[in-house]
Amino acid sequence: MSDVQTWIQETVTGNRIVLFMKGTAQFPQCGFSGRAIQILKSCGAENIVTINVLDDADVRQGIKDYSNWPTIPQLYIGGEFIGGSDIMGEMFESGELKTLIQS
Repeated sequence: MSDVQTWIQETVTGNRIVLFMKGTAQFPQCGFSGRAIQILKSCGAENIVTINVLDDADVRQGIKDYSNWPTIPQLYIGGEFIGGSDIMGEMFESGELKTLIQS
């Protein structure tokens, strides 16, 4: 496992809620990342660890390889890959995401 992959694994398993995104929670750099943050906040998520993939090309590619998922943002809860903004939106609408965050 590469250093980037090791760092990603430690990050997603060492924090309850991790969002790999473009930009920051305060200043998202794409609509999908902005939507992901809004959804998490609407679910009452706190202590969200956000990783700006635009800061490091190795992390940007590494997270895609780690999850085998081609797009960003990517949400992890309790070390488990949840999905991107579309999946988050569906889970939000059904109430499943809020239940998962609050459990």
